[in-house]
Amino acid sequence: MTVMAEGEVEITEGCRLPVLLTNGDGWHWAEILAKKDVNDKPLFYVHYDDFNKRLDEWVPEERMDVTKMEFPRKDQKTPKKEVGKAGQAPSSSRPGSPDTSAVVNGSGGGHKKMPVNSRKRKLEDDGTESMPSSRSGTPSIPHVNSSQEMDGGKPAAPRQTGSMVAHHDDAITRMKNIELIELGRFRIKPWYFSPYPQGLTSLPIVYICEFCLKYVKSSKCLERHLTKCLLKHPPGNEIYRKSNISIFEIDGRKNKNYAQNLCLLAKLFLDHKTLYYDTDPFLFYVSCEMDVKGYHIFGYFSKEKESSEDYNVACILTLPPYQKKGFGKLLIEFSYELSKVEGKTGSPEKPLSDLGLLSYRSYWSQTITEILLSLKPEEGNEKPIITINDISEMTSIKKEDVISTLQHLNLINYYKGQYIIVLSRELLKSHYKSMSKRKIRIDPKCLHWQPKDWSKRGKW
Repeated sequence: MTVMAEGEVEITEGCRLPVLLTNGDGWHWAEILAKKDVNDKPLFYVHYDDFNKRLDEWVPEERMDVTKMEFPRKDQKTPKKEVGKAGQAPSSSRPGSPDTSAVVNGSGGGHKKMPVNSRKRKLEDDGTESMPSSRSGTPSIPHVNSSQEMDGGKPAAPRQTGSMVAHHDDAITRMKNIELIELGRFRIKPWYFSPYPQGLTSLPIVYICEFCLKYVKSSKCLERHLTKCLLKHPPGNEIYRKSNISIFEIDGRKNKNYAQNLCLLAKLFLDHKTLYYDTDPFLFYVSCEMDVKGYHIFGYFSKEKESSEDYNVACILTLPPYQKKGFGKLLIEFSYELSKVEGKTGSPEKPLSDLGLLSYRSYWSQTITEILLSLKPEEGNEKPIITINDISEMTSIKKEDVISTLQHLNLINYYKGQYIIVLSRELLKSHYKSMSKRKIRIDPKCLHWQPKDWSKRGKW
């Protein structure tokens, strides 16, 4: 603690104090992660306790109650990040990539793998990740439990997931490093850190081609790029089209540049992961809205070409401008349609993020309730009869997910020596209301796709 004047103390990284929320909801405790000077006025980057990291922000001292400030304990090792003054070349108001060997260069080529030791970092799980995957390749979100340890107290090596692997919560990756992106007609404020090249992190806007996902530093560069860009849709095969919705299957080995750029873009909205650029073992299913100008990406999911645990989704994301419009459930529904064609039951990698769990639980609930409502009594039975296996086979939802959903809905009751399912009026009312909002659905007749047996195709 440095004494500035009588009764005045220096606010440093690691301190905790109440901060006034921007939405007028009063004061909330927050931790200071970094500070910078803008026009000789200090700003502090804060993380609110028990809030998702996407709500982290820069705040002035006027919004902080320094009278209640708590200083970090001496035995607490708080990573410090001095951001410096705005406009100074050596320092940026937003952190860049922690290692230049881990980022892609500005031309969109020359992608390099992360250092090997990054695979062994331990993840502190706060429940904010998106769906993980178990290998390195797609923008899936790998996940490692903080309790996952080997004998002797050493952390177990994390399972690699998609094109991202778990990373520790250091000072760099805890802070958003991109202020704003422009993707097509949208300007989007990122939620989390993504290891874009250092030179882009000091810019007010990063411009991204919505067709090939290449990133450039200015609108002029984007204009020049668009005159040369040959793509008007994602590379790969269009396997689904209905009305103005199209879905493309992209092989992470055949279209590495696109897959890696997709990983970087996705990481802006997915937390607790470090990009890993081996996309070969993964397939990407990119969903687009079509108009006269081309195919505009609104979301995607990735899946392993070979999954020993029958995961049908490694990572799933709907871009912020398209959220709360039914596109998330559309992607989930499509992943299960693929599983039906494969003749398998599938499940997303777990644990799910907070938003991912809500989306999947809602989809599972609606799908299973639809099945139950469609049942008719068999001959000789007063009530319809169905088993967990029947539900799983009809929906391609794994039995474990069926059981957890029935339990979550409190549908299973034990009566006279057998388990019965009771659909309450409240549940039915809620179900019909939610189904009336699902305006877009997957039409299986519009899916033109044949699964490949990747185990017989060598190295994919």
